[in-house]
Amino acid sequence: MLKIGCHLSASRGYLHMGKEIISIGGNTFQFFTRNPRGGSAKPLDEADTAAFRQFAAEHGIEVILAHAPYTLNGCSADPAIRDFAARTMADDLQRMEATPGNLYNFHPGSHVGQGTEAGITMIADMLNGLLRPDQTTTVLLETMAGKGSEVGGRFEELREILDRVTLKEKMGVCLDTCHVHDAGYDIVNHPDEVLAEFDRVIGLDRLRAVHVNDSKNPLGARKDRHEKIGEGFIGTEAILRLMRHPALRELPFNLETPNELDGYEREIRMLKELY
Repeated sequence: MLKIGCHLSASRGYLHMGKEIISIGGNTFQFFTRNPRGGSAKPLDEADTAAFRQFAAEHGIEVILAHAPYTLNGCSADPAIRDFAARTMADDLQRMEATPGNLYNFHPGSHVGQGTEAGITMIADMLNGLLRPDQTTTVLLETMAGKGSEVGGRFEELREILDRVTLKEKMGVCLDTCHVHDAGYDIVNHPDEVLAEFDRVIGLDRLRAVHVNDSKNPLGARKDRHEKIGEGFIGTEAILRLMRHPALRELPFNLETPNELDGYEREIRMLKELY
């Protein structure tokens, strides 16, 4: 069965998000663990998480995807920013155990002039200091558009991070359709070749989730500007080909398109019907 959802606001708790996604036709969702620009997280409501776990079991919500704040940068040139990233992620991973067995996604970071190799080393070192053998959450590196000094715009960069992480079984990758398109991977005309390259470099068994977004920019623009499905340079058919691909079709697909809830409902309905 197609697992499809969108990005929801976590301000009213897990149970509200569960009811919201079911109400618009989805069966999975993504949310920020705290304000996307950083800051402290609201205390967990144990009654809310318990009620959500029961609701999810009753309504077929098999997996959810938490997204780290955008401000996390584990490879910053500033030690204080790196420390903030590590402390925030440690707190997030502890909180994720209230809804065990789910996914936690983050942008690898920007090396800010230190060089890609230095950035990769810092990110891997951070992960090695955070991951625990007993955690049930899988941590995902997101494919990036490659703008500025971002790490993760090439599959090889993500592979290097994964190679240096000790607890490899706790790691995976989230593929963002807008990001890989903007990074120069031609998922419109050569989707099979792109996925074959991902498999060769990283391994499709590492792919655990997909962000479904069209792009406001042409192939290789390295700009990362999401567009509504069918209104950008990727297009509906190319996105559907990826969603139907045998290696991807069982993964959770989450929309991050520029929409409010009613727009997400229309896109979810459209993709389900076409799928």
